[in-house]
Amino acid sequence: MVPYIPHTEDERRRMLKSIGVETIDALFSQIPEDIRLKQDLFFQPGMAEEEVLRHMKALAAMNRVGISFQGMGSYDRIIPSAVQELASLPAFVTAYTPYQPEISQGLLQAIFEFQTIVCELTGMDAANASLYDGHTGAAEAAAMMLSAKRKSSVVLVSSTVHPYTLQVLETWAYGTDFHIQVINECNRTTDIAQVSANLSEDIAGVIVQSPNRYGFLEDYTQLAELVHENRSLLTISSDPLSLVLQHSQGEWGADIAIGDTQPLGLPSAFGGPCCGYMAVREALIRKMPGRIVGQTIDLEGKRAFVLTLQAREQHIKRERATSNICSNQALAALTSTIHVAHVGYGGLLEAARQSWDKSHYLANRLASLPHMVVGGHRPFWTEFPLVFDSVERMETVLERLARNNIHGGVRLGVLSERMEDLSTLVVAVTEKRTREELDRYADIVAEVLV
Repeated sequence: MVPYIPHTEDERRRMLKSIGVETIDALFSQIPEDIRLKQDLFFQPGMAEEEVLRHMKALAAMNRVGISFQGMGSYDRIIPSAVQELASLPAFVTAYTPYQPEISQGLLQAIFEFQTIVCELTGMDAANASLYDGHTGAAEAAAMMLSAKRKSSVVLVSSTVHPYTLQVLETWAYGTDFHIQVINECNRTTDIAQVSANLSEDIAGVIVQSPNRYGFLEDYTQLAELVHENRSLLTISSDPLSLVLQHSQGEWGADIAIGDTQPLGLPSAFGGPCCGYMAVREALIRKMPGRIVGQTIDLEGKRAFVLTLQAREQHIKRERATSNICSNQALAALTSTIHVAHVGYGGLLEAARQSWDKSHYLANRLASLPHMVVGGHRPFWTEFPLVFDSVERMETVLERLARNNIHGGVRLGVLSERMEDLSTLVVAVTEKRTREELDRYADIVAEVLV
């Protein structure tokens, strides 16, 4: 429950005046009018605890949960009950940030396990104790690459990365002397020839993603060799669950691996929290942002865990810090660690394989329908694009699915400013979806299009 905030009307008026806003409503002017609550929450003075709980449950019951085929970075996957139960233990929830690390041995060990899991999945040498999210990780990777190559000022970024990743990168570069240069796509994957053509002395590195914004698996054969010949660095972003099936960043020869562990035990939860991961080659460890937990031996010869290479954010002058990230998503990282430990490698492999099988089953069922094209000629894993012949037809399909309590996918045009994305729907199919749900989706779409 949200605690009562005892501000008087006079205090509120003084605070509004100090920030130059006349009313409370003006604070929310950026929120579109059509999604604002039009009615009072109707809390009567002196409501009993049971009355408040009953009222809040009634409000929560108004949410339309539905069957989710939405993805684009946040997926509805199976999470064993034990994961949330263990992650909610008071010892974890109330002490998830080790400000006195030597005392927090249990938590430091959990973070160490998280770093180990990330290294095993990515094939890299070292990982940090997590970042805010995968998109933030891209900005941190850009900063690392620019720091690693003297006199460089440009980072090449594939247009097939997540739209939010590109937005974060452009925001990060705004107002600096650094530049983000976007590489166009070819058949909905990175145009490697254009990457090669744009490599020059001032290019610090290249950022690409697989599976990409459409769900396609990209082929980075010889990309690392091209980039390294230019004395630049390569960063690859990947869904961590996909790494049990596709090549890892380490196998592709990347210098930096980034992504988000949301698919590993973290619910979508209306958009967060998430947990970014970052792993690097050994040569870049000292340039990696955030915290790193290391293993050592104490005075009694017992195994102990410590924060290592700490000359980072809180401990040194701001202008000399590797980044301005001063914390990490330790509780979310812990949850992902518990999830992986609970299901094991076999469980991850089963979830990844079922995602492949079920997404291809639905794509094959939809492939024969008119007025749209399913996917493309590229391999995909858990999600794929539906390209409609008009925006209106796509909206009709989504409206019919919504009436049947199905969230049909993510409108790519909402996240992107490109005209060709306006009629593209990205559909995600995870291991959680049943055969009945897949057939129901396909039947409803067929009713609209045929």
